[in-house]
Amino acid sequence: MNAVRRHLGNGAVQAFLVIVGLVWMTPLAGLLLSSMRSAEDTAKGGWWTVFADPGRLSFDNYSALLDNAGITRAFWNTVLISVPTTLLVVVVAALAGYAFAWLDFPGRDAVFLLVVALLVVPVQIGLLPVAKLFGQLGLFGTIPGVVLFHVAYGLPFAVFLLRNYFAEIPKEMLEAARMDGGTEWRIFTRLVLPVGRPAIASLAIFQFLWVWNDMLVALLFADSASQPLTVELQSQIRQFGSNIDVLAPGAFLSLVVPVAVFFAFQRHFVQGVMAGSVK
Repeated sequence: MNAVRRHLGNGAVQAFLVIVGLVWMTPLAGLLLSSMRSAEDTAKGGWWTVFADPGRLSFDNYSALLDNAGITRAFWNTVLISVPTTLLVVVVAALAGYAFAWLDFPGRDAVFLLVVALLVVPVQIGLLPVAKLFGQLGLFGTIPGVVLFHVAYGLPFAVFLLRNYFAEIPKEMLEAARMDGGTEWRIFTRLVLPVGRPAIASLAIFQFLWVWNDMLVALLFADSASQPLTVELQSQIRQFGSNIDVLAPGAFLSLVVPVAVFFAFQRHFVQGVMAGSVK
């Protein structure tokens, strides 16, 4: 990047990045404009034709969306699935990551290798066995069942990520805290968590986005009363096909939430991604 700046100058590089950003945001802008057009206008032409008569844009489609019980219920189901899953994965992975990095206990390395080995297990392999197990436990078709499945398959990567990050904390810092009388819990909450905030934020973003946008797991494990927004939108497309006045704002709502989460935590995300790249 520095070499490119020397040859082209900061202004040219910034202009290029602005163009890339605008291109990346074009689908989101197009979906937003489509969600504010009537079905008749959408049938006549693409969303870019709105600039010829922007006065025809309205929020009527969002009013119709709020009146659609299926989509509003699916939205809150998505929240009830994504938020607890993200919190559980982050909390359990942080505790396990600290234990694997700095606590000595029998079989620590073997257990960690087992966790790492679980990273190569495809989600599809566990769908039917877990579905049968959840059926016996009464969890099949429920929100807790979907949450547990996501937590189980999200933990291996989460533990691997946080363990490696926590292991980079200087050993002298932890030893000094122990010499000052700090308990392991106090060291974990007052020292390790603040230092590991970038990695934890990055993990939370990845986990939230993956669960929010998931359709495969929800399609199998959630019934009609607990299905998230992705499944509900797919169902309405299959049933009605042409109800773009409901589907477009629903799709924008499904897209804008993860985008907002990403931009809200982008500073921590960049720090987490860059952590360890420079000594």
